[in-house]
Amino acid sequence: MTPNTAETIIAALDGLLDRERKAVLAGALDTLAPLMAEKSALIDALAALGPVGITMDGVRAKARRNQDLIESAMEGIRSVAQRLATIRRLRASMDTYDSAGQRQPIQGGRGGNVEKRA
Repeated sequence: MTPNTAETIIAALDGLLDRERKAVLAGALDTLAPLMAEKSALIDALAALGPVGITMDGVRAKARRNQDLIESAMEGIRSVAQRLATIRRLRASMDTYDSAGQRQPIQGGRGGNVEKRA
């Protein structure tokens, strides 16, 4: 294959990395799986060409940047999940301490439904 083909694949990969970044920044994480499949196909096509003698520093930098963004997004999701689990646990029961320093559980009340009356 010709270097022009390698340049075409690299340009497509560069554009895909830009789309991936926009998706992560917009919180559209559900669009990452199709992008990952497309990225994998482009990388496989580039690998099939063998050494092409074209510098890929820009693509590497974008890939690293996107990886950092994705890892940060995943850390945020894990943090929210932990916080929600704590809130659910606290709704069921909460521990306090009495005057003697002994732990005393307080069981949660009703299911937490709020009724608005006019």
